[in-house]
Amino acid sequence: MARFEPVFSPQIVPRSGAEHSGIDHDTVKLLRHRVSERLTAWIREQDGVSDDGRRRECQRLVAELVSENVEMRRRSGEPVSRADEAALADAVAADLADLGPLRALIADPAIEEIHILGCDRVRITHRDGTVSWGAPIAATDADLVEMLQALARRAGSTERSLSTSRPTLDLQLPDGSRLAAVFQVSHRPVAVIRRHHTIDVTLDDLTGSRVGIDEMIDPLIRDLLRSAMAGGLNIMVAGLAGAGKTTLLRALAAEIPANEPFVVLEESRELGLHTGTRHSAAISFEAREGHGERGLDGKPAGEVTIADLVPLSLRMGVLRIIVGEVRSREIIPMLQAMTTSRGSMCTIHARHPSAVPERIIELALAHGRDMTVELARRMAGNALDLIVYVTVEDETAIGGRKHRFVSHIEEVDGAGDGRIATTQLFGPGPDGRAIPRHLPYRLREALLRVGYDARQLSAWIAAGHGGWQRRRASVLRQAS
Repeated sequence: MARFEPVFSPQIVPRSGAEHSGIDHDTVKLLRHRVSERLTAWIREQDGVSDDGRRRECQRLVAELVSENVEMRRRSGEPVSRADEAALADAVAADLADLGPLRALIADPAIEEIHILGCDRVRITHRDGTVSWGAPIAATDADLVEMLQALARRAGSTERSLSTSRPTLDLQLPDGSRLAAVFQVSHRPVAVIRRHHTIDVTLDDLTGSRVGIDEMIDPLIRDLLRSAMAGGLNIMVAGLAGAGKTTLLRALAAEIPANEPFVVLEESRELGLHTGTRHSAAISFEAREGHGERGLDGKPAGEVTIADLVPLSLRMGVLRIIVGEVRSREIIPMLQAMTTSRGSMCTIHARHPSAVPERIIELALAHGRDMTVELARRMAGNALDLIVYVTVEDETAIGGRKHRFVSHIEEVDGAGDGRIATTQLFGPGPDGRAIPRHLPYRLREALLRVGYDARQLSAWIAAGHGGWQRRRASVLRQAS
């Protein structure tokens, strides 16, 4: 598993002198503050900064500010040796790069989620479903906020902040984990880290063929989704938080030809499709927070939203656009992009499958006064081809574990009779997992053109079961 290495790690290797007894830790803290402040100001003045550029500037600032501090102390008559100066530089670099107990938790492959409820209450959810409480993350809540603020400045590829004017934070950590934090509007500073253990994943892996990955789909679903990707169908993946939407989206994206360019749009980078060697032509865009006064459009200066990036993506000469998650008004440009592209995908939060169409309309109406329910229905009906719903059943409270699986696949047939018309191709079987229900109609020809004949599902529909390889070990269903 990839180790946690902050993007802004100054790459100054701490020597044993970093533990020198003569180091004043208040001085280290002061210098770290000054380095972070100057680094933030420098980033704001740049027109785009690479990770290497940030590291070099961080190194330069550490050396400069430590040198200034040492020179000031020497002028006041305090003797400071070269060894002490080097030890102070190392201590400042280590303080910038290291997050103490948080670093160890992020590096632990057995941990799935970390809930930090103040500096001294750390709830840890393990991959096997067990819950434990960890050691304090910081000495005080103020130190915890300071740690999160430093992480916001260093870890994201675009500038992030956690401040009185922006008390929430959402970013991707360098190892691919997702961090969300809030303070001031909460009773204590709160941070949640969600780990992603399946970054490089395929549809074959999700059938349970790879050790350590649950059976999220069966071979019948795999073949349909693989053909849908080959046929350039537009797919929306829906489900609750933590259901596995991002994992399924990564597996679907693995079907995109290696040399095909496509654009990924995210509030904070999580999918990681532009990393590694599988998608050498992927283009990753990340939204950017605004700072300062609001302009005539009502947005803070410098803010770039997903909705702003969708039109830009259409000028990138790509067929596919992938939105990591639609949360608000960006759903309208996303649907517009889908009507003029092929093979685009996104995820959306919904409590249950029947709520997905209404969730689409709800978000669409946030776009502005010109949007109506009927127009939103027509846009969704024209843009979407398949809605795949991922269910999560959490049985950890009754001695079981979390089960994540595809339970529904809906073909979008258009808009009519005051609703988004769909046909249930796969629906819940006896154990809740999806089994074939109906043959596709509108998408039949598109699937045939890539060699998939949906009529092969007829026998499975008649038999009333799917192709799941293993029985689902559900505590609740066994009891009933």
